[in-house]
Amino acid sequence: MKEEYTIESLKKVALFFSLTSDELRQIRGKIVIKSFKKNRVILHEENTNEFMYIILDGEAKVVQTTDEGKKIIMTVHRSGEFFGELSLIDGKTAPATILTTKDSVIAIISKNVFYSLLLSQNKVLENLLHILSSRLRESWKKIHLLNFNNASQRIKMLLLMLSEDYGKKTAEGTTLHIKLIHQDIADMTGLTRETVTRVLDKWKKGGEIKILRNKSILLCPEFESISF
Repeated sequence: MKEEYTIESLKKVALFFSLTSDELRQIRGKIVIKSFKKNRVILHEENTNEFMYIILDGEAKVVQTTDEGKKIIMTVHRSGEFFGELSLIDGKTAPATILTTKDSVIAIISKNVFYSLLLSQNKVLENLLHILSSRLRESWKKIHLLNFNNASQRIKMLLLMLSEDYGKKTAEGTTLHIKLIHQDIADMTGLTRETVTRVLDKWKKGGEIKILRNKSILLCPEFESISF
């Protein structure tokens, strides 16, 4: 990845968006950039907590395994997003595994560089505080989602949550610009794939959602009024 392209990619990261190009070039000189093929593990649950990771290009999912052995997708990280910073702060490893969902380019920042940035760049520290607060609120929503006993409620809330980050409003409704197969939705909601298929098929027949040619989901205006 060429340096100027890397600088532009770093500029799109919420942690660094307020930095100047010169400041970003200084950071570029302190980080390592690696390429990962699709379905490769970036970070194992038991791995060292000496680094954080930024997706410069690509996508990755955070997978957690329950005591019963069921895998749940906790979240999906896209280009410009990062993870692993909490382990650098509290010294503990996160109970999850990170896997790429497409070919990806990842920037790796060491613990020493991370703390150097926080201590020398007030803008980075302020950005981090805002990001962590936003993530905490998302975690509350996730807990609320998993407390629903009704499968349709869980799926509806998940799609509404995804629409906040991936949704684009159109004349026909809100299109979710994220590729999700039924198993992904099942893993995100703690349901079976068969249950997800049954609920989505019901909504498609009722006109509440549409599956577009590129497999994106369109939430029609009727989707909001679904009751349980």
